[in-house]
Amino acid sequence: MKILALYIAVVAGVLSLAALAQRTSVANMCWCWPPVKHGGLHSKLKPQSLEYVAYGSYGTEADWNNPDHVYALNYSQEQGRRIFYQHCVWCHADSTPAGPSNRSNVTPEPPLLNDSAVLGKESDATLRNMIAKGGSGVGKSAMMPPYGGTLTSDEIDDVIAYIRVIAAPEPPKPAANPKSIGE
Repeated sequence: MKILALYIAVVAGVLSLAALAQRTSVANMCWCWPPVKHGGLHSKLKPQSLEYVAYGSYGTEADWNNPDHVYALNYSQEQGRRIFYQHCVWCHADSTPAGPSNRSNVTPEPPLLNDSAVLGKESDATLRNMIAKGGSGVGKSAMMPPYGGTLTSDEIDDVIAYIRVIAAPEPPKPAANPKSIGE
């Protein structure tokens, strides 16, 4: 009986401390991966902020092929980015904030998120179906799990909005020597 009373007292104490922690400044902190690679695998304590990043965007993402180019993300795209780095980065990127991805261990190898040749030609409805039902639900690899029970419809739409930014084809390059109208 003494052990049961001690157990209940410990559980009550832990729950009280958890409730108290929700009222402190620690509850408003986010242990997040930095958006760019750094030398170590340490997380940085970063306060949550509702402030805009430059030019009214909610966040940014470096172009995976050209780190000098940075995409400004709207709210929906930033939410999609967050979800991607939580659920999808492990198979749809060559590296993750924690190190190499699992992509090379998956057969068939899934497309990179920035692969405009593959993802750019898929409609939003097809991507939505693929994310919700998983690979086997749409006749593709069973290695991709269904996220329809994990993500809301709005979250799936946010991931698609993020895909549309990252998998955008390269903008056309101007002609080297355009002719003038009079020639």
